[in-house]
Amino acid sequence: MKTVNHTDFNFTNQTNFYRGKVREVYTIGSNLLVMIATDRISAFDVVLPRQIPYKGQVLNQIAEKMLIATKDIVPNWLLATPHPNVAIGHYCKPFKVEMVIRGYLVGHAAREYKLGKRNICGVAMPEDMNENEKFPNPIITPSTKAKDGLHDEDISKEEIIAQGIVSKEDYEQLEKYTYALYKRGVELATKQGLILVDTKYEFGKKKDGAIVLIDEIHTPDSSRYFYVDTYEQLQKENKPQRQLSKEFVREWLIENNFQGKKGQTVPKMTDKKINEISERYIELYEQITGETFMKDQESMNIISIEKAIEQSK
Repeated sequence: MKTVNHTDFNFTNQTNFYRGKVREVYTIGSNLLVMIATDRISAFDVVLPRQIPYKGQVLNQIAEKMLIATKDIVPNWLLATPHPNVAIGHYCKPFKVEMVIRGYLVGHAAREYKLGKRNICGVAMPEDMNENEKFPNPIITPSTKAKDGLHDEDISKEEIIAQGIVSKEDYEQLEKYTYALYKRGVELATKQGLILVDTKYEFGKKKDGAIVLIDEIHTPDSSRYFYVDTYEQLQKENKPQRQLSKEFVREWLIENNFQGKKGQTVPKMTDKKINEISERYIELYEQITGETFMKDQESMNIISIEKAIEQSK
């Protein structure tokens, strides 16, 4: 199947281009951003060698729906989605932190907990918790880019403010937005029979100084979901939770001795594995939106992406 791997456009009035792990961002003039969600997939801060069909479309379309569903809480960057893989919006200067919020002891927090740590990003975690157990209250565990610019590092609120990464006033506003967005995300997930376990939000400032929500939200790349109907029983039986997220990709890599560490090699991704991952992404789209995902191979044509962007600017 076709996939969107990378683009190399040169738009009218284009002033900058940035290629991230999975997204490509074009700056048009000084006020407009064009973000293309590719089918690349990353884990442990490494871009894996093969692309996942429809992944970009899934992420972009879920993000669009969730940005629309939360715009009453905080304004966001989005102006238009002229193509399944494309979002166009306001140019913003990003804050150099990701606001990670966790409702349950899972993933990175659970791995730290198993190592005996009871404090993450300056936030205390209760004793005697089981993996996947709900926290008494959601906790914010922010992250920032390491000096190499490639890896995310845990950081506390106090360190963020002391280092001048974000001002105290702005950070406290980001906290308020993060709690409110997570609450709305939980409500939206519950309607679809899901639990929004943890997620992350990114924010930026427009030229007028307004704080806005940027990037994608509540997607399988930025979030983790459990199924409501089996959560309690699986917890009682001390069994792994049924989940919709990118964690199953990380688990497969760990099982095959890869965690992005020096000297490790990415395991071979067979066609079967690629199709399995693709179907899991589509499953999450349908679960979280309640809509049937429409597979559109023709939209993966790079020419159609370029044409849609040029016509919408």
